[in-house]
Amino acid sequence: QALQDLTGDGGVRKERLRPGTGQPVPPSASVAVKYSGYLGNWNKLFCSNGNSKYPRLMKLGKDITLWGLEIGLLSMTKGEAALFVLTPEYAYGQRGCPPSIPPNTTVLFKVEVLDFIDSEECDAFFELTHEQRDRLPLEKVLKVAATEREFGNYFFYKQCFKIAKDRYKRALSILGRSSSSKAEQSQINASKVLLFLNLSLTYLKLERADRALKYGELALEMDQGNAKALFRCGQACLYMREYSKSRDFLARAQCIQPFNRDINNELKKLARYYKEYMEMEKEMCCQMFDPLNS
Repeated sequence: QALQDLTGDGGVRKERLRPGTGQPVPPSASVAVKYSGYLGNWNKLFCSNGNSKYPRLMKLGKDITLWGLEIGLLSMTKGEAALFVLTPEYAYGQRGCPPSIPPNTTVLFKVEVLDFIDSEECDAFFELTHEQRDRLPLEKVLKVAATEREFGNYFFYKQCFKIAKDRYKRALSILGRSSSSKAEQSQINASKVLLFLNLSLTYLKLERADRALKYGELALEMDQGNAKALFRCGQACLYMREYSKSRDFLARAQCIQPFNRDINNELKKLARYYKEYMEMEKEMCCQMFDPLNS
């Protein structure tokens, strides 16, 4: 199969192994990729992250320093896999990278794009002063916060809960501006509720039920009928063995979503835990009074 010449001079050539979906990777993206680098005719491996279960996000132009590889990534979409042939000018140059890569060596890369997040708006936002940020249109601020939340979601699903927590809190800090109208405040609050719910679940994963309860209650302050917030609060109270409070939160959530399987299963779990707790209390009482009876 003829290789696609991405640079016009044969410096970066590509063979698509599997198509992806959506838009190509943008220049300002942070990407999660699986890659393997080879010398010769695919017979000498010199670098790979193929054994990594959750490859880290790498920022184009910062974490990815190989020019030809960056050009290749910009031609790819999410889920795509491809082979790239990079001449020395687009790879390690005249010097190479001793001892692994000899001088003037053409290298081969097999790459799969797992995911990417376009952080152009975020990058620009954090370069502004606080005064400049306050003057930005609300829709831009909301977009930056949404991108930070997307980063948080990425790390959450990779089970990097502490990093996810920090990204969610960073998004919240972006939404701390004062609003000029009720309509604007309503938009800000809607974004905050999503982040409060994310933080509540993340703290549950971190086994910090007290913090999970706090963020669940913050969500309820803005949206009293939010079933997910009630559910998170119920989970947190159950973890802390506050059975009565847990029952109250979960029952309210069930009233709103009576057929929600997660809520109903949590109520069953609560009943089981409470029964075990009562049996343990009964046994302790029996042990306390047994010497007196004897």
